[in-house]
Amino acid sequence: MEGFTLIVCRIRFLVISYTNHTTTMTAQTLHLLVTAGPTYSPSSHHLLPINTSTPLQIHSPHITAGITIRIQNYRGLPSSSPSTSSYFTSAQHKADLYSIAFSFTLNEDIPGTDLLFGNDFEKPIRDRLPTGFGTAYRLLRWAIDPGLDGDVYAEHPYLYGPLLSSINVLRVGGKEKASGSEHKSVREHKSVKEHTGNTKHDDQEQKEVGDDIITEGADGEEAESIRLDLKIPDDGAKRMKHFLNKAHKEAFVFEAGRKYSCDFFNGYLDFNGKSSLLLHRYRFRNRPLRLFIQNMKYSNDW
Repeated sequence: MEGFTLIVCRIRFLVISYTNHTTTMTAQTLHLLVTAGPTYSPSSHHLLPINTSTPLQIHSPHITAGITIRIQNYRGLPSSSPSTSSYFTSAQHKADLYSIAFSFTLNEDIPGTDLLFGNDFEKPIRDRLPTGFGTAYRLLRWAIDPGLDGDVYAEHPYLYGPLLSSINVLRVGGKEKASGSEHKSVREHKSVKEHTGNTKHDDQEQKEVGDDIITEGADGEEAESIRLDLKIPDDGAKRMKHFLNKAHKEAFVFEAGRKYSCDFFNGYLDFNGKSSLLLHRYRFRNRPLRLFIQNMKYSNDW
C-alpha cells in the first residue's frame, strides 16, 4: 500500500531467555513491547510507556503528535509498567481491553479522503491465520468498520480505512503553531534498550491517566462551527457512519496547524494473547504488528 507515514506504532513480542538456577534449565518467555515513531524504521522509534499519563511526543517535518496507549492487565515491558489504568474503570470503557489515544497537529492540509488509519504486518501471516479468520474478517467489516480495506494474505498484509470513518473518537481542536519545521524525532523518552529492564520511573512519569479521556466533540466555538457546518454528528458511531459517504469525506479537510484528538479502542482484541484472533503471542511471535497514520497521496518511505 502506498502512502506517506506520519505516525507508526510497532507492537511485538520480545523473546527473553532466563535460566532456572534450581534446575539449571534455560527457558524462554514472550513479553509485549510497544514502540512508536514518525516512520516505519525501528531506528526512529522509542519505547512507548503503557498505562501512564506521559504521552510519547513525536515530531517530524510533517506532524507534531502525542500518543498514549493503555492495555488492560498489561504484562509486557518495561516490567515496571502499571498493569491497568483508571481509563478502564470509566463508565464508557469498562468493557474495553485497550486504548490507542493520540493528538496531532499537521504541518500541511490533508483532505479527509486521504488520511488513513490502519495496521499492517512486516511479514506474511497467511500461514498463521487461525481457523475461521475469513468469517471473522467479514464480520469485522460488516459490524465494526464497513470502510475497512486490505489484504491479509499479501506479502505485507494490511488493513486500513479513512481515519474519519475508522476511529472511535474524533475531537476537533483549535489552531496551534506546529513545530515540525524543527526536524526532531521522538526525544521525550529513553531508548528501547534502556527501558526493557526492571527500571524504576519517577512518580510523575508513572502517574496513571485519570480524567484525560478523549471524547467526541470540539474545543471552542470555531472548532464547533466546523462540525456544525459539515453536519458532523455528535455521536462517534454516527460520525463514523456519516463519513462512509464519499462526499462527506471530500468536504472535510484536516487543517494545518489545527489540533485533532483521537481514541481507538474495543473489547475484542486482547494484547495479552488469551482471546485475540490476530495477536496470539506464540502464533505471531516473529510478526510485529504496526499501527499507522498515513497520507495516502505521497510515496511510501519504507
